[in-house]
Amino acid sequence: MAPLALAALLAGCVAGPDYHVPERAAVNAPGAQGKFDAAKGGGVFADAPLPDHWWRLYRDATLDALVAEALAANTDLRAADANLRAATAVVDQALAGRTVQTSVDAGVALARPYGTELPTTGETTYSATIGGALPLDLAGRIRRAIEASRADAEAVAAVRDQVRVTVAATATRAYLAACAANLRIAAAQRVIHIQRQTYDATRRLEKGGRGTAFDTTRARAAVEQSEALVPPLLAARQAALYQLATLAGKPPADYPRAVEGCAALPAIAGPLPVGDGAALLRRRPDVRAAERRLAAATARIGVATASFYPQVSFGGSIGYTGPLKGLGEHEDFNFSLGPLLSWSFPNRRIVRAQIAQAGAAADGALATFDGTVLGALRDVETALAAYARGRDQVAALRRARDSAATATAQADKLFRFGRGDFLNLLSAQATLANAEASLAAAQAGVADTQAQLFLALGGGWQADETSAEATPKP
Repeated sequence: MAPLALAALLAGCVAGPDYHVPERAAVNAPGAQGKFDAAKGGGVFADAPLPDHWWRLYRDATLDALVAEALAANTDLRAADANLRAATAVVDQALAGRTVQTSVDAGVALARPYGTELPTTGETTYSATIGGALPLDLAGRIRRAIEASRADAEAVAAVRDQVRVTVAATATRAYLAACAANLRIAAAQRVIHIQRQTYDATRRLEKGGRGTAFDTTRARAAVEQSEALVPPLLAARQAALYQLATLAGKPPADYPRAVEGCAALPAIAGPLPVGDGAALLRRRPDVRAAERRLAAATARIGVATASFYPQVSFGGSIGYTGPLKGLGEHEDFNFSLGPLLSWSFPNRRIVRAQIAQAGAAADGALATFDGTVLGALRDVETALAAYARGRDQVAALRRARDSAATATAQADKLFRFGRGDFLNLLSAQATLANAEASLAAAQAGVADTQAQLFLALGGGWQADETSAEATPKP
């Protein structure tokens, strides 16, 4: 009776520690909860919450359609959804472990004496038994296993959400890259137009005897050098268009033709809503996934600890056993009902080693969780600083471009009236070309950094209420 008494004492107990986020975890640090350091002052950022679908801040219907298409058909998302379904099935399997387990046994046997010279036909017997057992899970092994599988499924769901974040941000960045390439191409074309005018003027001057072939050659070289900047930009635009196609689950050749002619770089009016650290850590799917893996690892300590205790189930069976000639007679009927105790008196050293392994895994999961939290905060702070300084760079380059344009106009006027040197004109035009290219590149960089900031903020995984998409729940 001692084992039964021990089992009774275990009733209502669950082996292993109950999970909670450790107080020492990085997510609880005061510095992780407040305003972002790089977002203070300047009027560039706002404390307002990040919208679920941040790309709509651009107010660009084409971008909205591209992101929606990518979220509906992306191959990585399809794989992530399949992984979530598999994890959900594992939860169902764990839940089934606490239900009645049934068994059916049946057989027929012929028994005949061996080693006798007497003729005998032997005796045919049969057996048929139906049994069932309900695990009582007094030590909580099954409950901890269910807890672990649920946490694993929630982690997989968070990974799926992270894929949605990445797909939305990548589609936005590809669209912005295509528009930015057109912006840079337009800037190069403006410079080429000015340089062509100079080249045409030097040709006329050479024909009229007021210029030299050397001036004409240098003017043509300037045009050709600027023209050489365009093909790489066309290739970059095409790469962005191909990426948009594959993000939407299409062959690259089926890229969106409408984006090819994007004439303006989309921008967001007003300060960017970035929220604070607390909102970030609640929203970032990778942080949620790391926390759920920590919960699963903690639950597995309980699974290992439960091996110290007996496994008790309440079971019974009913059946017939006897000679085949008396099939179904009541004398052949048998049944049993009562608790079933299974305890193999485990090697305690092995169990303690398993518990130590589970504890070490939980410590590793906590370290990963802390690292993910710190990495998320660093990503946002870095993106905030890069975006703010990028805006400053664009402002400075715009002033430099305007000054270079003025200097080029002045040098051209002096040259046409014979009061300036042709080399000065070419130098002024080269400075303008560099300023135009640098400004366009900086504007493209700011647009990309803006999308990177939204990616770091972790928004965009939420299902759109206006769509038929539904987020599977484990």
